Formats: sequence, C-alpha cells, structure tokens
Amino acid sequence: MVSSQTRLAVFMPSLFGAGGQRSMLNLAHGIANRGYAVDLVLAQAEGAFMSEVSESISIVDLKASRALTSLPALVRYLQRERPEAMLSVFGYLNIISLLAWRLASVPTRLFVNEQNTVSLEAGNAARRRTRLVPQLIKRFYPWANGIVVVSQGVRDDLAELTSIARDRIQVIYNPSVISSEVHEKAQAHLDHPWFKRDQPPVLVAVGRLQEQKDYPMLLRAFAQVRKIRPVRLLILGEGKERPMLEALVQELGLEADVSLHGFVMNPYAYMARATLYVLSSRWEGLPTVLIEALCCGASVVSTDCPSGPREILKDGRYGPLVPVGDADCFARAIIKALDDKTPPPPESWRPYEQETVVHQYIDLLMPQ
Repeated sequence: MVSSQTRLAVFMPSLFGAGGQRSMLNLAHGIANRGYAVDLVLAQAEGAFMSEVSESISIVDLKASRALTSLPALVRYLQRERPEAMLSVFGYLNIISLLAWRLASVPTRLFVNEQNTVSLEAGNAARRRTRLVPQLIKRFYPWANGIVVVSQGVRDDLAELTSIARDRIQVIYNPSVISSEVHEKAQAHLDHPWFKRDQPPVLVAVGRLQEQKDYPMLLRAFAQVRKIRPVRLLILGEGKERPMLEALVQELGLEADVSLHGFVMNPYAYMARATLYVLSSRWEGLPTVLIEALCCGASVVSTDCPSGPREILKDGRYGPLVPVGDADCFARAIIKALDDKTPPPPESWRPYEQETVVHQYIDLLMPQ
C-alpha cells in the first residue's frame, strides 16, 4: 500500500448515467483501493451514480452552473490541493482542465482521456461548441503530460484528425466493473414479467436515448424479427430522443413487445437474463456495455461502428458485426444469433478486467 498522502484526482462533468462516467468511477475506486487518496472532482456533483461513490473517495464539488464555467473553481482546487496527478475526462472538459492547469501553475501532472471517436462526435453534433472541439484539441492537447484513449480506433481517429503523433496517444481500455461486483449484481433478483418462465426471448440494449445509439435502426430491425417469431426488446436508458422513439414504436405497432424502460442502476441483472444483447450504435469510443454484456454471459450482435466493437469482438469471433445503419442485415444477424445460442467464452472479456486497467493507469499517473 502507498502513503495516503499521495493524492490523485479524476475530473469529470458530473455523475449522470453514462457509460464513460461509470467507467471512470470504477477507475477512481480501483485507484483508492490501492491506497491512494483520490479526489473525484466534479463540475457539478449530481447524477445517478452519486450514490455509488464509496467513502474512500473524496468528492470535490466545483458548483459550476455548467461544465464550461468550472474553470475558476478548478484553478483554485489545483492551487489548494496540488494533487500529484490529475486525469481529465471528455473532450470539451479536457480543454477546460488544460487551461486551468496552466493558470494554476502547479507541478501536478495532467493527463487527458478521450472516450469517443472525436471526428464522428463533432461531425454529428448540433452544438457549435462540440463541432469546434477537434480544433481545440489540436491546439491544447499537446500541453498535456499524456493523452489516453479507450481503443485503437479512437487513437487512429484522433491522430488523423489532429496530426498529434500516434506515439503521444496511449490506448488504455475503460475499466469495466469486471470483478466480483458485476457477477454479484448480475445474479441480483429481478422482478420483471418478461423474464418469467415460458416468456418469449428478450433482446436487451443499454445506452442513452440519443442519435449516436441509432435506436430507430434497432426498432426497424426488431420489427422485421417480430414478424417472423415471438421476441421482445428492452431498452435501458433515458435521453432526448424518447418522444421520437415512442412515436416510432407506435408507428411500427410494437407497443406490446418493446419497452423503453428508462435508466436503471443495475443493468447487469438484465444483461445476465437477456437472450441476446444488441448494440446498434453509429459510433462509439469503446462501448463498455458490450464488454459487460459478454461478462454477464449474453450472446451479442453489434454494428461494426467506429470504434471498439471490432476490437472487443475480435473481428466477429465473439459475436456478429453488422454494417452501421443496415436494419435488414441487423435483423438477419439477430435471427441467426437467436437460433445459435452460443454463450461467449471467458477470454472475450478478461482483457478488460478492472485490476488490469487500474494497474495500467497507476503506472501512467505515477511513473516510477
């Protein structure tokens, strides 16, 4: 164990129910369990995962009106606490952290973490702020002591987009809760009528109801499957596209067999009982939910989106990869997977175990 005086910080916007935030909370817990003092620095200390923060983590609430106004408070935090190192997460927030770090003029080592395929996230963004992120990354990321991304695909995209040298960009997978905790949560009691005995197969998807996840394509593919055989679809997540998706469910006549169930704290219990886990995304960074579904024993079907699924599924060895946006092909892959019922092998998820990833991050943040 190391001295508790060795302080590390993780800076995020909040703890709302997104996969990247869950992963970074897992990382903070893993580092704290190694004996480090960990500050979880939040622009706004709110969100569904706040209740999951253990007592071993110190929450620092910057009380910003929104993430982009957290700069002055972050400067004050760095000057006051002077952590040995800080990991900042998510593109637009990383720019704020780099500016605060320069203004604070402290010896803290600063590392930035990129969770998504930047070119696609910016190219599909409605907000001008997000569309400008690639230019800001190119200008400010070279300041950092290190740049971490969650997959080889994200590294390729970031290097091509910004001309940052590939050897300056390190790939470390997200720390999924691949530990005893995920297995315990997977076995938790689940009181849902669709998982009772003698019910039709259930497809499960987990993720925010937003354009990136392409749930309209998933619903159209599901409608084709539903014409052929009895099956149900459960989508766990919340977001701005709910009204549009509810309208599409009605248009396709799927009200009895599709449930937009909303956000849940324990998706693993659903994954473990799913006949099939489906990921329909147009783009990702590294879809942690796909790894977690494999760990829960679910067979999977995924789009071959940039980036992550091809790496996780080893070019289709652990589950079929379908062209992005192709509802017909996705439907055929679902039908084939329902007939196959081959569970994923343990080696499909072991590279992403929490202990492995935590060790890599500590080596990065605290070099010997």
